[in-house]
Order: sequence, then structure tokens, then C-alpha cells
Amino acid sequence: MASSLTRDAADPSTEKTFFGHPRGLATLFMTEMWERFSYYGMRALLVYYLVSGGADAATGSQGGGLAMTAATTTAIYSVYVSMVYLMAMPGGWFGDRVWGARKTVAIAGFVIMAGHLSLALPGQAMFFVGLILVAAGSGLLKANISTMVGHLYDGPEDPRRDGGFTLFYVGINLGAFVAPLVVGTVGKEHNWHMGFALAAVGMGLGLVQFLLGTKHLSPKSSLVPNPLSPEERKAVLTKVVFAVLGIALFYGAVVALGAYTLNWALVPLTLAGLIIPIAVLARIKRDKDLSGSEQSKMTAYIWFFIAAAVFWMIYDQGGSTLSLFADDKTAGTVFGFDFSATWYQSLNPLFVMALAPVFAWLWLWLARKNQEPNTIVKFAMGLVLIGASFFVFIVPMGMATGDVKVSPMWLVSIYMIQTIGELCVSPVGLSVTTKMAPQKYASQMMGVWFLAVTAGDCITSLLSIGGVDLNGTSVIAFQALAAVLAGFAVYSYRKKVQTLMGGVH
Repeated sequence: MASSLTRDAADPSTEKTFFGHPRGLATLFMTEMWERFSYYGMRALLVYYLVSGGADAATGSQGGGLAMTAATTTAIYSVYVSMVYLMAMPGGWFGDRVWGARKTVAIAGFVIMAGHLSLALPGQAMFFVGLILVAAGSGLLKANISTMVGHLYDGPEDPRRDGGFTLFYVGINLGAFVAPLVVGTVGKEHNWHMGFALAAVGMGLGLVQFLLGTKHLSPKSSLVPNPLSPEERKAVLTKVVFAVLGIALFYGAVVALGAYTLNWALVPLTLAGLIIPIAVLARIKRDKDLSGSEQSKMTAYIWFFIAAAVFWMIYDQGGSTLSLFADDKTAGTVFGFDFSATWYQSLNPLFVMALAPVFAWLWLWLARKNQEPNTIVKFAMGLVLIGASFFVFIVPMGMATGDVKVSPMWLVSIYMIQTIGELCVSPVGLSVTTKMAPQKYASQMMGVWFLAVTAGDCITSLLSIGGVDLNGTSVIAFQALAAVLAGFAVYSYRKKVQTLMGGVH
């Protein structure tokens, strides 16, 4: 993306800018764009690599994947995505208490790149090592890079602040849009490991951009806001060492007894992804330091959290259930042009970039007419829309029998409906989280919001591990009905929830 850069050395107010914003925003924009390129490129390949077996002599398609079942693939994919968001909380902790945001992001970049390079090496062991590294690195980066965007501005009242985050959001979606077209095509259609290596190159470019442009960032990004005392550091290190030793001994015994299967890893991670969000919410809710108003807002927030978990449970199947259908049951040709099934993963970021400005204008237009729906109604709309997308999905599933393949426009329609639902839930959820957060937990609540994604994806994983066929019509219909009913339930109780929210609109 070209930048409108101007220079006037005599006047700091007209120094080099990025579309009128601090020059450091260009550094963070490009870093995040390339990081998302690497993440979404790898994610576009993930389910296909897991289910791919030997090469198909009849079609010439490549093999060389891990030849896993659709159920196991969905479970692994869901656990992986959930862990990325779960790791955002310890990532924020490292930025606040150990390394500072800038150093944490730099380390995260190296960890992510190492993860993609591990994925580029053949073998199941290196594949899972790569997933762990990418998930850990993404969590470290996700929690801190947005904080550094905020550091570029003079507090919450800076009029450029919202525009800066909007530009940053464009960078996220630009990387996510291009990645499946490039990394996905190379990896799926030519060589899996070359695709994963391309993702590593993307992260490498982002890391170089970050290190070269770090001088443009705010000095606050290098500070550790609340550093650990020597006693705290020793206590944390001791706990980590004992935890690692305990896990190593346990799994060593399981392997030695010959009892190890993949579920020994998937089930504990899935349960952790469900238990931790519940425990975090319960701890905050039970904190006696919260005022009556804060307690009331937290009760209301739990409604939003549950609604968001249901939403993400269905939404994130766009990269698993819908991806498998795209490859097996959807025509890969439009007007005589052949394309990879990974390209469907570019639809969501494309629709976000196209529709987000429309929705921003729509909410403002309705607000001027005093008709803007409140947060509760927007959440209800998002749930109904995500459920409606799966009701639509039932139609092509019924059509794609035997060797019949359906039109790509079915999936285009489904992804568009889901994106409209996302625009009713995701930015609104981020906003309401900042508005309803108790003062004591102001910096932690954004991590709590990400835990809704973790919970939703872990429900999907648990269903897959339990033998539920998420690619079956009846299960798709059940999820669609559950989401729509949840949307109506939220809408029906809107007055009660609004009362709990106090003055928050």
C-alpha cells in the first residue's frame, strides 16, 4: 500500500506521517500485515494437509499429507485456533510484566517464523512442533502489537486514534486476503512444505520491517509497565519448571506404557480451553473489590460472552467444515477459470474490507436518526445471521450427492452472510468490552474477550473428539437452530440485560 508521506523538519506536527498518522503506524501496519499473511496462509493449508493422503494418480493431485480423518482434522484445527486466542492472555502478561510490548513482539516474530519453518519440514512430529510455536508466537504478538498502536497517540482523546486502529485493521485483512491466494495455491496445488515455507518468508519480512522501523515507535512500547519483583520472578520460574516437569513425566509415562494416542493431547487442551474462560470470568465476577455497578455490568457481560462463544463456534468452521466441503463438493471452476479451494479463505477478509466502511456509515446514519440498534440487538443480529448461514449451507449439502459438485456461489453467499454477522459481533464486542470492564481489570478484559473464541472453538473440538460428524446435515442444522434460538433469546431478554449494563449503550 502506498503511503502519503510528507516531511517538514522544522515543524514536528508535519513530520513524516502515514496517511496523517504517526510514522510508527506504518511499521506496525506492515508488521501485522505480514504476520497475518503468514498465519492465514498456513491456516488455509492446515485442514487440507491433515486430510491429504497419497497422491491421486487419476487427477494428479498431490498427496504427502498426514492422512487423518475429517473428525480428527476438525478437532486439531479447532484446538489450534483456540490456543492462538488463549495464548493472548499470557502474551499480554509477558508484555506488561517481563519484556515490554516492543521486545515481546520481536521475540514473537522469531517464534512464529520458527514455527512455520518447522511446518516446512516433513514429518508429523515437526508438524505439531510447528503448530505449538505458531500458536505461542501469535498469542505473544496479538496481545501486544495493538497496545503499541495505542501508544502512538496522545491518550484516548486523540482524534486520530480510531482512524489509526481502522488503518491497522485494514493491514490485518489485507494480509489475510492475499495469503490464501499465494500460500494456499502454492501449498495445496504444488508442494505443502513450500507453502509453509512461504508463510515463514512472510513472517520474516514482517519481522525485518518491525526491526528496521522500531525507531519510529513510541518510547512507551519499550517500557515494562508492571515489572516482576525478584521474588515474583523466582516464584513464577519455580512454578513453570515444576509444571513442565510434571507434564513431561506424565506424558513420558503414558508413552512408556504404550497408551499414547493423539487424544491424550487434544482432550486436555480442549478441556483447558473451556475451563480457563469459565474460571477467569468466575474469578472476576466473585471479586469483592468490584462495586455494585461493576458487578452488574459483569453479569451482563457474561451474556455477551456466551453469545460470542456460540457465534465463533460456527464462524470458525469456515476454515474446517466449509473448507472440506469446498474441496470435495464444490466446483473449482468459474467461467472456465480453475482456482484452488484455498481461495475461499480470502472471501472473509475481502468482504470485511468492502463492508466494514458501509457498516460504520450505517451505524452513524442510524444514530443521527436516533434509530441505531443497541449492542444487545447487534449481538442478536449476529447470532441469527451466523445461524442463517448454516441453514443456507444445508441446501448445497443436499444437492452435492454422489459426484455432483455445487456452484461456488453457494460458498460465496455463506461466507458473505457470516461476514455480515461478524461485523455485528466482533467490533461491537471489542467496544462493549472496553466500556463494561471493571476498572481493576481494564487491561485484562481484552484478553477475556478473546477467550470467547477459545471457548467456541473448543466446543467444536470436543464435539469432533466425541465422534460427532460436524460435516453431517443434521449437525449443521442443529448448530444453525441453536444459534438462531440464542439470538432470539438475547433479543427477548434485551431489557433485562440493558438494565444490568447501566448507562452503557
